[in-house]
Amino acid sequence: MKFRKPFHVCRFTFHEQKTDTTLFKFMTGKPLWVHILTGIGIIFLLVVVFLQSLHWITRHDKTLTIPAVTGKSLADARQLLESKGFEVEIQDSMYNDTAKPLSVLRQFPDAEALVKVNRTVYLTINQAVAPMIDMPNLEGLSFRSAEISMNQYRLKLEDTIYRTDFAKNSVLEQQYNGQRIKAGSKIPQGSKITLVLGSGLGMEDFSVPDLVGLNYNDAKVLLESNGLNVGTVIPAIDPNAFVGRQNPEHMTSDGRVNRIRQGQSVDLWLQPDKPEKLPVPEEQPQPAQP
Repeated sequence: MKFRKPFHVCRFTFHEQKTDTTLFKFMTGKPLWVHILTGIGIIFLLVVVFLQSLHWITRHDKTLTIPAVTGKSLADARQLLESKGFEVEIQDSMYNDTAKPLSVLRQFPDAEALVKVNRTVYLTINQAVAPMIDMPNLEGLSFRSAEISMNQYRLKLEDTIYRTDFAKNSVLEQQYNGQRIKAGSKIPQGSKITLVLGSGLGMEDFSVPDLVGLNYNDAKVLLESNGLNVGTVIPAIDPNAFVGRQNPEHMTSDGRVNRIRQGQSVDLWLQPDKPEKLPVPEEQPQPAQP
């Protein structure tokens, strides 16, 4: 019993060593170039299998045509694109007063483009509410420059009104909803603006109105009724102040009536007390033309 047990263990160990030796001979019994070619063949086979599987996974040969969704509502556009197998993402939003709120203004890729399945379509939609912007200062600009500035701010020209003024085609006043609007006031983008433009000087001249002794409001009404403009007011506009001096004056120093044309301006000097008017000298007859 004691002799057979060690003999069995020794026999098992001899068999294990014989197996390892056989595997070693198999690995080393072939030339090196055989192993290199075998490795290259295995790598080539793996690459071919990978490319074929990649072609199947990405569905490279399957394309879809993107439908046109420009002008549709966002909800309708999303439903249509997703039903065709596309992803939808809102890329940007802007305001266009001619388009419906929350409608699609642009899409990328464009309609009828051929793309792969699951491609993302980026949409630009119209804002539901017009953004508020600062009213630009158009007064003093030429009509052409005012139009360019309004286009930059995305404002619309509602109407033009001409007023007699020496600054022909220059913006005298900017109006919104029939009222003069100051630069910097908040208005909705796309609002309609009316411009008051100068029509130039009148063709005929007439007597300069006598404004001395009138309060500022009455003097302003008289000037505007004659197609004249209020020029510089010194020291400042005060509706209750009186005109103590004007330029050009009603009469010249030699007793002749000054002449003026529509569109010209009259400067005013105001004072708190009503001045006493000096007697008006008789107008001297002008010499006859030879």
